[in-house]
Amino acid sequence: MSSRVSSLQITQQTEGFNVRLKRLPPTMIIGGVILIIFLVIAFTAQVWAPYPAAKTGTGRPFENPSSKHLFGTDQLGRDVFSRVMLGTRIVLTLSLSSTLLATILGGLLGLSSGLIGGWFDQLIMRLVDIMISIPFLVLALLIIASAGPELSGGYFLIILAVAIVYTPRITRMARSVAIDLKTRDFVTVARARGESTLSIVWHELLPGATSVLLVEFGVRAGYAPIFIGSLGFLGFGVRPPTPEWGLMISENRSAIVSAPAALFSPGLALALLVVGLNLFTDGLARVLGRTVRPGA
Repeated sequence: MSSRVSSLQITQQTEGFNVRLKRLPPTMIIGGVILIIFLVIAFTAQVWAPYPAAKTGTGRPFENPSSKHLFGTDQLGRDVFSRVMLGTRIVLTLSLSSTLLATILGGLLGLSSGLIGGWFDQLIMRLVDIMISIPFLVLALLIIASAGPELSGGYFLIILAVAIVYTPRITRMARSVAIDLKTRDFVTVARARGESTLSIVWHELLPGATSVLLVEFGVRAGYAPIFIGSLGFLGFGVRPPTPEWGLMISENRSAIVSAPAALFSPGLALALLVVGLNLFTDGLARVLGRTVRPGA
C-alpha cells in the first residue's frame, strides 16, 4: 500500500513539474539550456580539456582544425579548443561577478536615494547623469588607466571597472521603484516605528524591487561578456596567457585569412553565451511581468 502511495506521489510531482515547465517561456528554456552547458563546461573543462591553456608547441602555429586540434592552434601553437573551453570559467566569473557587484551597489544606492529624497537624491542623480553621459568603454578605460600598471590586467580591477560602469544605470532603475514604493502604507508604518533608512531599504523596499533588480542583472550580464571581451581585444583586459576570449580574438586577428578558426572559435563562444544570457533574461522578464528595453 505504501509503495502505491509513493508511486502516486512521484507521479503527481512529475506531472506538476511538467506543467510548470510548459508554462515557462520558450526563450527562457532555450537560454537556460545554453547557460547550463556553459556552466558544465566551466566546472569540468579542467578535467577533460586535451591540453593546458598555456601549453605552447602542441602543434605548428596556426594549424587548421584537425582531429588532434578541433579548433586549430594559435600563433604560439597552443590548442585553441582547450583555451576556449578553459576560458569559459574566466569569462563567466568576470561577467557574473561584475554584474552582481553592480546590482548590489546600484540597488542599495538607488533605493536609498529614492527613499531619502531631498538634497541626497539630487546629488546622487546628478552624479549618475554625469557617469551615464560618458560612453561605456571610455569610462572603463579611464578607470583601468587611472589604476596604474601594477593593477592593470588583474581580475579585481576588471570586475570593479565593469561594476562602476553598470552601477549608475541600475541605480536609476532602483530609484524609480523606491519612489513608487515609499508612498505605500507598509513604508509609512515602518517610518512611524522609527526604523532606520537601511532597515526600511532592506526589509520594506528590497522585496518589492527584487523582480526589477533580477531583470536588470540579467540584462547587464548579457552585455558583460561582450564588454569584457572588448577590453581584452583593446589590450586592457586580463594579461596573457590567460585564455579570455576577447584577448584570444585580439591575439589571433592577424590570421583571419590563413587560420580563421583560431579567431572565430572564441568569437562564436562569446556570441553563443550572449545569446543564451539574453534569451534567459527575456524569459525571466516575461515570468516576472517586466519588459526588457533593448539598449537600456
